[in-house]
Amino acid sequence: MATKANPAPSVWARQQREAEQPALNRAAIVREAIAVLDADGIDALSMRKLGARLNAGATSLYRHVATKDELMELAVDEVFGESTVPPADSPDWREAVAEAAESFRATALRHPWLASVLGQAGLAYLGPNLKAYSERVAALFVTAGFPEPERAIETVITYVIGMSTTETAWLTTVARSGQTEAEFIEGLIPAAQEAAADTEHLSAAYAAAIGVDPVALRNEKFTYGLNVILDGLALRLPDPR
Repeated sequence: MATKANPAPSVWARQQREAEQPALNRAAIVREAIAVLDADGIDALSMRKLGARLNAGATSLYRHVATKDELMELAVDEVFGESTVPPADSPDWREAVAEAAESFRATALRHPWLASVLGQAGLAYLGPNLKAYSERVAALFVTAGFPEPERAIETVITYVIGMSTTETAWLTTVARSGQTEAEFIEGLIPAAQEAAADTEHLSAAYAAAIGVDPVALRNEKFTYGLNVILDGLALRLPDPR
């Protein structure tokens, strides 16, 4: 007798079961999981703890989400629904791509766990929100005339993920201190200056950081790097002549 092939190991390859408890459904489970992830991080999320928060046993959750890995796929896709992309016929492809990148970054900063799990969350890219985001970004590059739009997309997205991972790690450290970002930096700079007293460029950088709005500085760094990437990608466009 023929053996039925196993589906791909992804929540998107499985048919969703009908809800047995109207108050407990996949959407409610994912919303609560995101709340846990945002507040306490990945290590705090477990099916048992999530069931307790939803006043349901872990067994009830497994009727809707088979594994924690599937839950992470769903959570990733859900928060990606917050990211926006301008229409493909936007007059300036650079501005449109920059807006899409900024929106992705803003989503990652609202959900500090997101950037670090994108490459680990199973087949999250098959989710409807992530597919829609990717398709809209692809349309920007195709409409702009890039000969290899998928490579351009990968370049921009990799930059955003890398910067967001570093940024959220920093902000998590600040949050654990119980201080504001400005307070944390103010207390850190004297020790950093002392440690870098025998250097030229680091000393100057630490001195320049005194009194600077840290949010504005992070925004400036992100924009600078993004513009460098867009400058390079622009060179890949065919000469209109």
